[in-house]
Amino acid sequence: MSVYVVTGTNRGIGLEFIRQLSQDHTNIVVACVRSPTSDVGNLQSVIEESKNHNAIILDCDISSAESINRFVETLGKQKILADQKVDFLIHNAALNLKPEMNSLNLEPDVVHQMITANVLGPALLTSALLTAKLLSPKVRIFHISSGLGSMAVSLDHKPRQSAGYSISKAALNMLAVHQAEDIKSHLPGAVVALVDPGWVKTDMGGKNAIYEPSESVGNMLKILHDLKESNNGEYFHHSGRNVPW
Repeated sequence: MSVYVVTGTNRGIGLEFIRQLSQDHTNIVVACVRSPTSDVGNLQSVIEESKNHNAIILDCDISSAESINRFVETLGKQKILADQKVDFLIHNAALNLKPEMNSLNLEPDVVHQMITANVLGPALLTSALLTAKLLSPKVRIFHISSGLGSMAVSLDHKPRQSAGYSISKAALNMLAVHQAEDIKSHLPGAVVALVDPGWVKTDMGGKNAIYEPSESVGNMLKILHDLKESNNGEYFHHSGRNVPW
C-alpha cells in the first residue's frame, strides 16, 4: 500500500488527484482541506463514489504554521497508517489573488499572502512531516508549480500575467531546488520534483483553459510514479518534457 498526502483538494486539480488516486483501493489517500468550514461536498462525494475506505479528509491550512503542525500531529495518530509513512507528498494548494496585478502595481499584503501559502506552506509542511518522521525513506515530494513560475516561459507572455502569483511560483521553484539537496541529507532515497500542470479548466484556470483536469492529473501521476533518483530537483511539464527555469 502507498500513502498519498495531497493539499488543496476541495476543488480543481486537487479534487481530481483524489478522484484518480482513490480508484485504487490499495492506496491510503489523505485529502487536505483548508478548514472544517471549507466546502468539501464534492470531495466527500468523490471519496464515497470510490468506495475507498482508506481515503480520509483532514484539515490543513497551508497559510498557518499552527494548522500545519496540528495536521501533522493528527496524521501521526491515524489508525489507517499503522506503521506506514507518507510515500507521496503532493503540494497542490495555492493562492492566485488579484491576477490583474503587474509588477508596477503590486500590493504588498496580497503578495505576502501568496508567498505565505505558495512557498512557506509547502516548506513548513515538508519540514514538519520530516521532523515527525512521517516521510518514507524513498518519499516523492511533488510541487505543483506553473509555467508562470518559469522565467524563460514568462518572457514569452505578452502581456505578462499574474505578477504576484508568478513571483510566488518562481520562489516555490527555488524552494524545491534547495529541498532536493537538503532532504537527501536526511532521506537519501527521497526525490523532490516540480510539475507545471498546464492551463487547466478549473476555477483558477478559467473557461478558456486548454486541458481537462483528468488529462493533466493523469499525466502528472504518471510522472510522479516514474520519478527516479536521477530526477531529483527537475522541473517537468505535465506532458513529460522538462520546463526551462
